Amino acid sequence: MTDRSNLGPGVGIIDKYRDYIPLAKDARAVSLAEGNTPLIPLERIARRLDNKVRLYAKFEGLNPTGSFKDRGMTVAVSHAASEGARAVVCASTGNTSAAAAAYAGRAGMDCFVLIPEGKIALGKLAQAMMHGAKVVQIRGNFDEGLDIVRQLPDHAPVTIVNSINPWRLHGQKTAAFEIIDVLGKAPDYQCMPVGNAGNITAYWKGYREYLPEPMHYALPKMVGYQAAGAAPLVHGHPVDSPETVATAIRIGKPATWDGAVNAAKDSEGWFSPQTDDAILKAQKMLAKCEGIFCEPASAISVAGVIEDVRNGRIAEGSDVVCIVTGHGLKDPDTAIAQSEQPETVDATMDSVSGAILAAMERA
Repeated sequence: MTDRSNLGPGVGIIDKYRDYIPLAKDARAVSLAEGNTPLIPLERIARRLDNKVRLYAKFEGLNPTGSFKDRGMTVAVSHAASEGARAVVCASTGNTSAAAAAYAGRAGMDCFVLIPEGKIALGKLAQAMMHGAKVVQIRGNFDEGLDIVRQLPDHAPVTIVNSINPWRLHGQKTAAFEIIDVLGKAPDYQCMPVGNAGNITAYWKGYREYLPEPMHYALPKMVGYQAAGAAPLVHGHPVDSPETVATAIRIGKPATWDGAVNAAKDSEGWFSPQTDDAILKAQKMLAKCEGIFCEPASAISVAGVIEDVRNGRIAEGSDVVCIVTGHGLKDPDTAIAQSEQPETVDATMDSVSGAILAAMERA
């Protein structure tokens, strides 16, 4: 592994890991200096688990558009631009649309996104619109939108940038590289949300490519968590009407099904479900205990780890990395709905200090 600590500011994942990304040598990197997200020790949550594991969060919400999607999009859009594409298209529950619109704008390309009507978090819709995407709402779910997108290149001159585009996975795998760069090895367990399943596939690809073959005995167990109402990989069959508060993983027919199944099987990992209640509790815990504000889907990795440490499925003494995929500002309505509402008092010292002291007593 090469020392990349002196590459300087403004370097994105393509320039940082070019040897591992098979773009043409003359392809210009369409970049927003994505990547290099922090690996944060979750010390207070680990104490709640009696320090049975060393727990970390890879906070992908600190990418330029606020989610891990930027890693895949920089590579997908760079490749599309090098091929002379004029426009990109995607179906999205939100994060993909925001990233696609931003990177398409950066490249001077048009962007079209299909979203499920009324099923996208406000922060994500605002991003896609502000970046200039043409947003088309469909009366259907994400899976129906992706079915349409798959056929669109036969009807319009557009390049698909969903995770069915293999260039996306080449970008997303670089997060595994960064984890190894920080830890000096792979973790024992890699735990993450799973919706369309491209990300778990990409991480597994990244670990295998970045670790020298003699170290493949040290590859992590890949663990994927799905919302109980949208858990096709847990059940082993598609879910026709997926439902969960975690909109980013409200997907019933993962496009990268085989890759995800192989990642879990080959690594001796697993898929398991989490209820919406457990997801929201973990989101609140991350924000209050660790200072990490993530969207609901991201918190499922922590909810799942808490359960699997307590039930002994994750071994004591292990290094566990939770992938926290998106920032909490992606879905402000859900965050506000589960938080204590502001208290209004008179603009006097007695009123303000009284409110503070009362709140301290309740705590």
